[in-house]
Amino acid sequence: MNSDNLIIAIDGYSSSGKSTMARRLAKAIGYRYIDSGAMYRAVTLYAMQHGFIAADGSIDKAALVSALPEIKIDFKVTPDGQRTQLNDKDVEDEIRTLEVSAHVSPIATIAEVRRALVKMQRDMGESKGIVMDGRDIGTMVFPQAELKIFCDASAEKRAERRFKELTEKGQSITYEEVLANVVSRDHIDETRDESPLRCADDAVRLDNSEMTLEEQDRWLLDLFRRKTAGL
Repeated sequence: MNSDNLIIAIDGYSSSGKSTMARRLAKAIGYRYIDSGAMYRAVTLYAMQHGFIAADGSIDKAALVSALPEIKIDFKVTPDGQRTQLNDKDVEDEIRTLEVSAHVSPIATIAEVRRALVKMQRDMGESKGIVMDGRDIGTMVFPQAELKIFCDASAEKRAERRFKELTEKGQSITYEEVLANVVSRDHIDETRDESPLRCADDAVRLDNSEMTLEEQDRWLLDLFRRKTAGL
């Protein structure tokens, strides 16, 4: 095996910075980046658009499951970065709203949804040379991944980052609302029956609460180089 042939799995809590880490690492080492969280967000957006989520938050699971074969998700690389495509339409901005965030964890608890997306993710990773981030990449999607990282930070720090991201995009939201969403998603992710969030036994754990992006980049690259040096 050579250094161009690894599967790198980065798991962690919501808003822990794992997507940014995965994206920047993939760019630095010339790998393909696959954002599994965006895939669950795309399914959630589809459910919202088609009336599968009621005003009280309840989900018409049967309708969504029957529609899964109609859902096509892909990623398009543009000068502005990677953009999520849902049935050939760019939905990158739409899937990042707090409204989608409020429903994505319940959608992700549906076993049929997880199985469908795990299959898509495995198909995307067949050629290796990928960095994929999510909740269960190292435990369920690619348990054989050669390098696994579990990313964490305090709920307050994660909410602070998410609040900054959303307000910079012009969304009207309070820090307290974002923190409540983070805490709620943590609970749902940790307690769901299908692939609950947990750190793989062979993952390297990183608490990045007090790290800058540059410090994260250096840490990741050093870990990658040490891993590939032993191949």
